[in-house]
Amino acid sequence: MSRSVWKPPFLHPSVLRLVQRALKEGSINKVIKIHSRASVILPNCLGLKFAVYNGKDYIPVSVDNQNMIGHKFGEFSPTRKFTGHGGDKKATRR
Repeated sequence: MSRSVWKPPFLHPSVLRLVQRALKEGSINKVIKIHSRASVILPNCLGLKFAVYNGKDYIPVSVDNQNMIGHKFGEFSPTRKFTGHGGDKKATRR
């Protein structure tokens, strides 16, 4: 379900503060570590590099594409690892 039109996009205050600090200092290549997967990628995040926490590790996310704006950070850091389907157990024993 999408967010209401009359509400502004959600961006955690700590993430906003880190983005503003990185833009002010001009440290575009520095990785910003964040835990807020629900935060929306805004246009002022373009060109920055983030490390989004997925519950175990920090997954690198580089916001370098206009199409990423409006999506959430959590969409680019999966929380589950796909190990494949079961397959044939007899073939693995041989």
